[in-house]
Amino acid sequence: MTAVVYHIPVCPFSQRLEILLALKGRSDAVRFHVVDITQPRPDWLLRRTRGTTALPVLETADGRIIKESLVILRYLEDMLAQRRIAQPDPYRHAVEGMLARMEGEFANHGYAFVMNQSRERREALHEGMLRHYARLDDFLVEHGATGTFLFETFGWAEVVFTPLLMRFWFLDYYEGFRLPDEARYARVRKWRDACVAHEAAQQVTREQIVKLYYDYAKGAGNGALLPGRRRSSFAFEPPWRDRPWPPADKYGHAATDEELGL
Repeated sequence: MTAVVYHIPVCPFSQRLEILLALKGRSDAVRFHVVDITQPRPDWLLRRTRGTTALPVLETADGRIIKESLVILRYLEDMLAQRRIAQPDPYRHAVEGMLARMEGEFANHGYAFVMNQSRERREALHEGMLRHYARLDDFLVEHGATGTFLFETFGWAEVVFTPLLMRFWFLDYYEGFRLPDEARYARVRKWRDACVAHEAAQQVTREQIVKLYYDYAKGAGNGALLPGRRRSSFAFEPPWRDRPWPPADKYGHAATDEELGL
């Protein structure tokens, strides 16, 4: 029996696992089972997770359950050890671990920004996002090699951060967020652009993220329905490719199911 990852479509925390497997050349080592975020978790899954709903969750080949994406990431790194992605040198691995630890606050702020519904809070959230990028820039300048990634190649820290850097395309679209063309963001911009362009990280597209995350931009996350709506933007059907681009002005008109192609 192959290990199974139960996950939500376009979930950044699941994409981490896909990127790691792609880097190792072992995408066949795990089967990904999609869970519909717009529906309650099925009973068979809740029995496996002992009632918790957060995803992804990995079920090993012998039926044991592992939760939390970073824990699953470490498990896969150790289980598929023929090609290591984490740095073998203890100090260098500690450095990439310190960078990886910065992802939590970065992710929380980015999601708070896209879900914000108050025009009055936009500037503070925008400035907060810039501060997070400045912290990353400072870390990369202090600890990183002179190349593009933290070290010589796309590695552990990039696996952790890249899905979030890609999800924040929704900030570009719905908030008009851009990194200023200033020296203090030059290193992190170079890193970000290389991360999202890496061949192992092409599981999702900007169009897919923008379309599926429309409801997040209107303040409704995790498949919740907005007032007057019958379907979530995370619905499987119709396919996202067949839907029109959502309105970019998240503070204005709330698009209907029909306008979203749902």
